[in-house]
Amino acid sequence: MDTGPLVAWLDKGDGDHDRCTAFFADYRGQLITTWPVLTEVCHLLPRHIVGRFMRWVAAGGVVVREMLPTTADDIAGLMEKYDDLPMDLADASLVWLAGELGIIEVITLDETDFGIYRLPGGQRLMNLLTR
Repeated sequence: MDTGPLVAWLDKGDGDHDRCTAFFADYRGQLITTWPVLTEVCHLLPRHIVGRFMRWVAAGGVVVREMLPTTADDIAGLMEKYDDLPMDLADASLVWLAGELGIIEVITLDETDFGIYRLPGGQRLMNLLTR
């Protein structure tokens, strides 16, 4: 679960709000993300929505996968590999997470970068928002 769809879903003023609201209304899978994504969401949401979002997270709206300090080396490697984009910490954490869990699906509005990122072994991520 990437930043963009969460922000668009919660912020009625976002240009992708209707698209993301429709997606979440039909989606029945488990949402998994990382703390860097949550940090980005909180930074981008209007201030009055942040508390409600974090309570939704605390209630199990999304599973937040922990990242050990040793993960920083893997994250750094991904960010260096995609330095020409550049890859930010939230994106790197999601690509790392997908590789760790063997997940090939992502929910993102960032179709360009996530269309380039590859998992270990070269597999590409499938964006559920474009299916």
